[in-house]
Amino acid sequence: MTPAPRSPAATVVGIGADGWPGLPEASRDALRRAEVLIGGARQLDLLPADCAGERVPWPSPLRPAVAGLLAAHRGRRLAVVASGDPMFYGIGRALTEELGPDALHVLPHPSSVSYACARLGWPVEDTEIVTLVGRPAGQLSAALHDGRRLLVLSAGPGTPAEVAALLQDRGFGPTRMRVLEQLGAPAERSVEGHAANWTAPAGDPLNVIALECRRDESALRLSAVPGLPDEAYEHDGQLTKRHIRAATLTALAPAPGELLWDIGGGSGSIAIEWMRAHRSCRAVTVERDPVRAARIARNADTLGVPALRVVTGAAPDALLELPTPDAVFIGGGLTAPGLLDACWNALPPGGRLVANTVTLESEALLAARYRRHGGELVRLAVSHAVPVGGFTGWRQAMPVTQWSVTKAGDPT
Repeated sequence: MTPAPRSPAATVVGIGADGWPGLPEASRDALRRAEVLIGGARQLDLLPADCAGERVPWPSPLRPAVAGLLAAHRGRRLAVVASGDPMFYGIGRALTEELGPDALHVLPHPSSVSYACARLGWPVEDTEIVTLVGRPAGQLSAALHDGRRLLVLSAGPGTPAEVAALLQDRGFGPTRMRVLEQLGAPAERSVEGHAANWTAPAGDPLNVIALECRRDESALRLSAVPGLPDEAYEHDGQLTKRHIRAATLTALAPAPGELLWDIGGGSGSIAIEWMRAHRSCRAVTVERDPVRAARIARNADTLGVPALRVVTGAAPDALLELPTPDAVFIGGGLTAPGLLDACWNALPPGGRLVANTVTLESEALLAARYRRHGGELVRLAVSHAVPVGGFTGWRQAMPVTQWSVTKAGDPT
């Protein structure tokens, strides 16, 4: 026999800007029966008086308070009121992490993205979503490509102007912007213009920004794959050059959700392009020079991955408190005592290590590790055509020796 389903610890009800009139009867019934109603002040104000449960607004910051509020009201009929679809950048994630999916009964409402795509005539599956709610605007940069349609989830009334300024700075001034406010509500309205001459005053805090990306002809074109132009980076010469960088990222093989250690960050290019490979990729770059560390942070923001963690310090000591990596890149400091051992020991089975060098001393270290652990040892050489008098010849850059290996079995 199949056991009877357990009563959920909480019901999560999505509500739109249209409030109570837009809710189906199942959602209304859940809210009426609740003994405790938790939600944002705006959502709670949308409920009528016959939702008689105790009303508890979320405190700020919200995430640290979730466990305590749930525990305080355990055993009572609990309903959480959320904006739109609770499982789409909403409170549903935090509740699932605390209670588990089986303890929740989720009643979603159409999200602002669904409403926006319906108004614009954009297929949802072809529209990229970027949220700036609680996140820096710089992360929008990674999604900017000529001809792409983006929906930006706004953090408030000032976000459209902030987005317009960023687009101008990144060479996307011709982009068409439409700000959609109070989607689904009687007060719904839209404002449009172009990023280059955006002058609209701050409007309703509940808004979504639709972007039809257009790049200025003079702006640097950035690819979606590793090997960005060297000109995309602010640097002092400490930069893994474009062709070597592309080969290095291929060897590192980033996958969604994985964490990279980038040792000897220089300008941060390896960590930045690792994170650009997928929005869930994470990286920590370790750089002992504070001037370069600050430069890495600027590059990360400009290129759309402001969440890159920059640690200022010398390896291996700076590695002691870092979370376990899925991959490690060593671009500098190979001869530092204990560095290779520290990186190798930190990797779990299946983790990858890639190290680049241009010096004979470091090359000897990599050759010894290759004999010990296997993997692949290659020499990468790139030549560029340059003028030679009235003709053209080849000028070779310093060759790079690269060791790449996947760790298996016993870490020794």
